[in-house]
Amino acid sequence: MRVVLQRVTHAEVRIEGAVAGAIDHGLLLLVGFTGTDDDAVVEWMVSKIVGLRVFNDDEGRMNRSVGDVGGGLLAVSQFTLYGDTRKGRRPSFVKAADPELAIPLWEEFVRRLEAAAPGPVETGEFGAMMEVGLVNDGPVTLVLEREGAG
Repeated sequence: MRVVLQRVTHAEVRIEGAVAGAIDHGLLLLVGFTGTDDDAVVEWMVSKIVGLRVFNDDEGRMNRSVGDVGGGLLAVSQFTLYGDTRKGRRPSFVKAADPELAIPLWEEFVRRLEAAAPGPVETGEFGAMMEVGLVNDGPVTLVLEREGAG
C-alpha cells in the first residue's frame, strides 16, 4: 500500500464537476494498493496516518497530529501510484492491485479511517475519473509505504 500524504489548507475532489468530498485544514491522501496488500497493511497505514505528527506546534516544529489540530482527511483512490516508468514511455500498472482486491481494501481503509480519525473524513469514488484540487501547506508531502506478506 502506498499513500502520498499532503498537508493542506484546503482540498477537494470533483466528479463530473460536482464536489464529492472537501476539507479545509488537514491531510489529502492519495491511496494506491498492490497485489500483496491485506487488512494488516490497511490497519498499519490508518494508524500511521492518524498518529503522524506533521503539523506545527507553537514553536514551528512538526509535533502535532491531524487530531491535535482538528484537521480533516480527504482520501482519494489512485492506482497510478503503482505506475512503473522504468521501461519505455508508457507506464506499466502491473503492480497495482486488480479491482477485485483493491475495492475491498479501499472500503476497509475508509471504514477504519472513519473509525480512527478524530475529525471529518471525506473521499472520492473508487475508479471514477476525478479532479483533485489542493492548497499544499508548507509544502509538506510525504510518501508512506507498507506491503503485506501476500
